[in-house]
Amino acid sequence: MCLFLRRYRLQILYLFFGVLTTVVNYASFWMALQVLGHRAAPMANVISFVLATLFAFLTNKRFVFAASDWQWQTVVKEGVAFTTARLFSFGVEEAGLVLGMILLPQRYLMAVKVILSFAAVLLNYVFAKWLVFRKRKAS
Repeated sequence: MCLFLRRYRLQILYLFFGVLTTVVNYASFWMALQVLGHRAAPMANVISFVLATLFAFLTNKRFVFAASDWQWQTVVKEGVAFTTARLFSFGVEEAGLVLGMILLPQRYLMAVKVILSFAAVLLNYVFAKWLVFRKRKAS
């Protein structure tokens, strides 16, 4: 078991904090729907995206990828790359959500959100690991 944990440490941490990020995402989405109404689902999704992205960036940087450089320039550079990658997966999710609103009854809105979230998680892992927090060779 210890070998398994060591070997898949990165993926386990990513999944753990991904679950917490998903909780932030879904809870803020649900709360925004309660305040704004179901017709404002795209706006609720924007709100949940912003909160979840901020949470994900901080936890991914600190705990998952153990990026130790907290200099302002580095944080801004990584933050921009992280947010750009998340915006791409968010665009996929947002388009799917709008399509779901058009094609399906309202009662399926959360199910659509869940399905789209799985696709976003896969995209986000690839972007974070290979583009944002990749280990750079010392020059």
